[in-house]
Amino acid sequence: MARPRSVLITTACAALGALLLTSLPASAAPPGPAATPGPPTRPVREDGGPESAAARLPRALGAPDLTPAARPGTGYPRRTPLTVPPADPADRSLKLGLAPYHALAPRLNALQRLGDRVSVEVAGRSAGGHELYLVTVTAPESAGQAREQERMRERIENAPAAAAKDPRIKAAYKTPVFFNNNIHGNEWEGTDAALKLIEELATATDRKTAGLLARTRVYLNVTANPDGRIAGTRANADGFDLNRDFVTASQPEARAIRRIAIDKQPAVMLDLHGYVNGTLIEPTTPPHGENYEYDLFLKNAYANALGMEKAVNGLGYTPAKDGVEPAVIPFRDMPEGWDDWPPIFTPQYMPFQGAVAAHTVEFPMAVNNEEYDTLPVPELRRRSAVNVAVAGAAMRATLDYTDAHRASVLADQIETFRRGAAGEPQRPVSEKTVPGVPGIGPEDVYTTSFPRAYVIPAGRSQRSAVAAARLVDHLLANDVRVGRAADGSYVVDLRQPKRGIANVILADGRDISADVSTMYDISGWSLGLLWGATVRRVERGPVPAVVRQVHAAAPTGSVAPYGDLLLRLDDPEELAAVNALLARGVAVRRTESGAAVVPGAARKAARELAERYGVVFRATKERGSAPLARTRVVASASAGELFALREMGFAVVPVSAERLNGGFRWAAGDVLYVSRGLDWAALSPAARAALRSSGAGVVAVGAEGAAFNAAAGLLKVTPVAGNPDANGVVRVRAAGSPLTAGAPGHAFVYAPLWFMGLGAGVRTELAYAPLAPLVSGHWRAGADGRGGPADAAGRAAVVSGRAGYGAPVVLIGTEPLFRDHPKGSFALVGRALLSR
Repeated sequence: MARPRSVLITTACAALGALLLTSLPASAAPPGPAATPGPPTRPVREDGGPESAAARLPRALGAPDLTPAARPGTGYPRRTPLTVPPADPADRSLKLGLAPYHALAPRLNALQRLGDRVSVEVAGRSAGGHELYLVTVTAPESAGQAREQERMRERIENAPAAAAKDPRIKAAYKTPVFFNNNIHGNEWEGTDAALKLIEELATATDRKTAGLLARTRVYLNVTANPDGRIAGTRANADGFDLNRDFVTASQPEARAIRRIAIDKQPAVMLDLHGYVNGTLIEPTTPPHGENYEYDLFLKNAYANALGMEKAVNGLGYTPAKDGVEPAVIPFRDMPEGWDDWPPIFTPQYMPFQGAVAAHTVEFPMAVNNEEYDTLPVPELRRRSAVNVAVAGAAMRATLDYTDAHRASVLADQIETFRRGAAGEPQRPVSEKTVPGVPGIGPEDVYTTSFPRAYVIPAGRSQRSAVAAARLVDHLLANDVRVGRAADGSYVVDLRQPKRGIANVILADGRDISADVSTMYDISGWSLGLLWGATVRRVERGPVPAVVRQVHAAAPTGSVAPYGDLLLRLDDPEELAAVNALLARGVAVRRTESGAAVVPGAARKAARELAERYGVVFRATKERGSAPLARTRVVASASAGELFALREMGFAVVPVSAERLNGGFRWAAGDVLYVSRGLDWAALSPAARAALRSSGAGVVAVGAEGAAFNAAAGLLKVTPVAGNPDANGVVRVRAAGSPLTAGAPGHAFVYAPLWFMGLGAGVRTELAYAPLAPLVSGHWRAGADGRGGPADAAGRAAVVSGRAGYGAPVVLIGTEPLFRDHPKGSFALVGRALLSR
């Protein structure tokens, strides 16, 4: 059988080679400006915003759009004929001599025809509507063999103590390895290295490759960010950095990767990036994520890093000849500043789904941003070729490590799940617990004390019920087991295999300000505190009895059968519902407490929206004090803020100084939301006069918003900037006004700000807690001893008043819409926008 198959592969390889060469013209002329990514194809509400959280629940749970050939129960190969998109001559990959997105489908179609090792599935779609290609390379499996592999995978997760003793798993389970490529769109070369690796594995006739594929499944996300690949941008079509989205999972690309992690359960993974010279290969510096089984992880991650380092340095590139420095391993070579504390990055999320080695690998030669625009094409292509070779060397070394250490890698994955299921304490890392890893010190020891359980009351209040359902569905989407108690509360027993991600989501977090001087990104993120739900920690003792396991949160929407209807505006889903009513022309009125009164005549629409958004319309005799109107938001803001505003159903018009100076018609806008990118000094006298005469309100966020307020002379306050490197979860106190009614007791800060010297008519709406406002994160005072949390304690975090021309103004010193994350704070912004 081997001889005919090798002849077939050799013959097919020649044909494939011709196709691969023709699909990548090495002499292609540099393209023109980048094409704008196509519009998102996800459903859009009638009010112009993205679909509601309830409506997009199947995608929130990570279900990819699989072709019939890829459904569970089929064997391998699973051949999916991919639709070839139109050629795009403006694809930014072309200038680098790399594969444009439109060339991927024909190449993958050809690779699927090349023998019986390569399968392709569509794992989902990007924000811009492009297909995400998941490739599996493995030895052929019958349907029965594939089912057995799935049974063993489930046994490893769900019965780890038994799996550790299962001789069949030790002998026959294929180790899953995952390569994630191009998650930052303008860090291209991982995709091209993946294509080369797929071809090599598909065509190799040696015994080593045959043995590897008999013992391994290799999964490759060919490009995790096709929108950015085409446009040459770090972000996707929604403007999100996808490698910051794994706690929130706001973007479809992150949800697709999460689904791959859950379904395939990789034991080892790489995330291919650029550009750090020399090649940076994780594991990282402290602080290390406290929810990991870090002893098991460090053992494998460090050993695999050494193998990748040897392979990369073995390519023979030198600083003098090629400009390539030797590889760097942060754990060994850097004191701090490249940490794995927040699980927002792909490799930092993967250990919670079973990876015992996960790495960011940064190839060395920069070809994006300024280099892309200024370097000659031959130099760019030389650099890209180096990066492709480096990425390929890292991938092949990872496969070698995984295959050579298959038994211990699988044993460590099983042990990770076993500890969680048994409720055992973590093992602190040391040179004794992790032999073979030099230099482990007390600065590397980060552990946590897991509670016995968490309880999430379903709640009687409207906000807590909607927020609890949102949080529970998010836990389920991350493969956390949730039960329901007899009283309706949700119970998360921490004696479960994936206790780590459960604790990541629900725990308050930790103040690590004293541990390190600097952090790479955010340091606090607690969904338990920031998403609006009530979460109760059960340290020990009896856990509420679970009467059934939960597969989706219970419906929370309802409509009173009589009278006019009251809708609290304490949650983003309620804001979305009221904006949908306003978009339909329903006459909604605002109460003195900031809620909305909906006429009983709109009950049919209310029922539809209650089902869609999970909100509660209660009967009321209140008439309301003033009409609410559809608010058109003119915004100069981050992509995450724009996304969150649209999630709440606001019609949003992004603007810049240039657009406002170009005769912008304020009849198209009611409120100016400004957090970045808009300088009052850059506005022409005519643009300033137009804003004032429009009567538009202003909601200004952060330091740039405060600067805009000061320059425009809107509210008399003195903004005080905290340490610009600070971020985390803070305690806050609401004034209980219509603006902050129902606001949670916690908020998120990033470069925190507070306000002093409040002038006449300026009110404090939200204040930092008077003592120790920081709950979790990293917030130190500056070198001068100022700007720390003690200086912010008790100070105003949100203020409101009226500008001299009569328009309402709200200034916010926290980050209520940061990366679409702190859901509990969204309503504060929504109420401010509606109270124009």
